[in-house]
Amino acid sequence: MAADHLTDRLESVWERSDRVFDLLHDDALMVRPIALRHPFLFYLGHLPAFGWNQLGAGALGRPPVDAGFDDLFERGIDPLDEDAVGEAPSWPDRDQVVAYRDRVRDSIRAALPEVAERSDSALLERERIVEVVAEHEEMHHETLMYMLQRLPPELLVAPEGVSEPSAPGGEEAAVRRAIPAGQAVIGARWEQLRFGWDNEFPAAELPVEAFEIDDRPVSIARFRAFVDDGGYERAELWEPGAWAWREGHGLHAPIDWTQTDGRWTCRWLFGHVPLDAVGGWPVRVSHAEANAYARWAGGRLPTEAELHRAAYGRPDGGQNPYPWGDAEPTAEHGNFDFAHFHPVAVGSRPAGTSAFGVGELVGNGWEWSATPFAPLPGFRAWIDSYPGYSADFFDEKHYVIFGGAWPTAAGLLRPSFRNWFQGHYPYVFAGFRLAS
Repeated sequence: MAADHLTDRLESVWERSDRVFDLLHDDALMVRPIALRHPFLFYLGHLPAFGWNQLGAGALGRPPVDAGFDDLFERGIDPLDEDAVGEAPSWPDRDQVVAYRDRVRDSIRAALPEVAERSDSALLERERIVEVVAEHEEMHHETLMYMLQRLPPELLVAPEGVSEPSAPGGEEAAVRRAIPAGQAVIGARWEQLRFGWDNEFPAAELPVEAFEIDDRPVSIARFRAFVDDGGYERAELWEPGAWAWREGHGLHAPIDWTQTDGRWTCRWLFGHVPLDAVGGWPVRVSHAEANAYARWAGGRLPTEAELHRAAYGRPDGGQNPYPWGDAEPTAEHGNFDFAHFHPVAVGSRPAGTSAFGVGELVGNGWEWSATPFAPLPGFRAWIDSYPGYSADFFDEKHYVIFGGAWPTAAGLLRPSFRNWFQGHYPYVFAGFRLAS
């Protein structure tokens, strides 16, 4: 099989990576806006290093492009707290890293014909290794976006035509939908997907009892009532560990919110807007904050299986490939794939509603579940060059997040894709909805 389609796949991902880095002023490259993450320069080198370490060295057994850089940029960090970050390496300058990136891309381009010809391993069969590289890079586009949103706005370069967002409202109550008992399918069969990460296999059919779930995520406007009611000061609403984390970080509202002279503003990618102007957006919070709100509101977070049942189940017992049915995802169905540089108002994509009347289940913002990230029965770390991709996080401290956010690539909206974050991590573009 010709390698042209593999080249096209990677070129489109690399083009988007370059557009993401173009949002940064040069002065920001060594900034570390989140203490639990490396500076932006690391990611400029990490994306190509991962690509070569997986495809060139891992799948094809080829020698390093640059042994020092291949190792320096091999893997990021995911510490539980800032004290565990460790000492920062000595980083090279930007021009060296860009030159390395370009050498890696050329080396991958030259290697793709061999990838297309070989099928003697699981990574090379169906050219899965190309998706390992491409989807890893697409996932890091989201990492970079929430890091960018923590920078001072003057260190960002907004693309031409991007204007200040507006999504007022959001105070209307969600409609609670009744979901009958049935099956939820999590994951996929090996032969079902051209590519899936190790945690997506094998498929698990789980019985789900009848439950109720809101038809939309909690908005900023509705979460503000919790803040105004002193929700961040009431220890009885928080798990003990979550309360200690909140106190340690001095949180009195979501990290995107700032109060000055009694007026709230909300941070979006390129600046600040009055909170009332974007009250319709889904709120962005950690799992800990979502749980506290749920207690305050008399609800709970849904499980991963319940979210799958509400999204993909049908009253006739069948399963849809997307909440709305068989059609491929478009902007009518949800806010994803960089259609905007920000969320949109909850409930504004009715075409994305599931068979059970539950809306906005993919895109706009990931949703926290009550389910700790864990392997599906029969799990196997099949990516030999990356055995710790999932297994390193089966620790009862990471929780499944569901659905996708505004920067999520459309290919990651497949039902079997599973994502996860630490419960005390407030930076990912994730909110939640209530169940009972």
